[in-house]
Amino acid sequence: MLEAFQLSDQGCVRTNNEDYCVMAPELGLYVLADGMGGARAGERASCLAADTVVETLRAAPNRDSQALLAAVEEANRRVFEAARADPDLEGMGTTLVAALEIGGELSIASVGDSRAYLMDGAGFRAITDDQTWVNEVGRPLGLDEETLRTHPMRHVLTVAIGASLPLTVNYYAVPLEPGALAMLSSDGLHGVVDAARMEEILKGGRDDGSLEQCCRLLVEAAKEAGGPDNVTIILLRKS
Repeated sequence: MLEAFQLSDQGCVRTNNEDYCVMAPELGLYVLADGMGGARAGERASCLAADTVVETLRAAPNRDSQALLAAVEEANRRVFEAARADPDLEGMGTTLVAALEIGGELSIASVGDSRAYLMDGAGFRAITDDQTWVNEVGRPLGLDEETLRTHPMRHVLTVAIGASLPLTVNYYAVPLEPGALAMLSSDGLHGVVDAARMEEILKGGRDDGSLEQCCRLLVEAAKEAGGPDNVTIILLRKS
């Protein structure tokens, strides 16, 4: 059984919130999306994608890893078709990270640069790999981290929900030990708050602390760093 809490904040700069998250604990399913596109199309993309994943999993005969991947692919199809059908939505898309509890494991599907992290007896670490120019092109080229932090391509996604058909979905399965804490986050958090600070805050949540308080402290840390983007977090703790 997972204890869960979610929090989304507009941040300090943006005039709207294109992030969206939804929890369906009765399915063991948790989804976070970070939308993009003009005229509020990003809000439409993130909401449509995340809700489609939940709807599709709810209707699936088996809630397993294949059903999770199929749900993400269906989300991609719906966002892609919605953008094609309405000129005002052209170019819309979204990142997405979804976590599904299956037995003693957490199955994770990710597209783009929203992330999943895990804190357990082995420490704090990112589970997902970003589908970005920095991760898939810049680092393999040998560019150093300082260059990558300021590179003009640093925010470019290589894959996004709604951008094209078919879709490349990254998949991971991680064991969940009692007391383990998982976090899903948009880049409004992990793009501005370093791993050491996130770990410091989460340590209190792993040891029976308040998940709500952890979420609020993480949002506060992002805002203290300038809050340039929307900030969204889902925390999950294994009882």
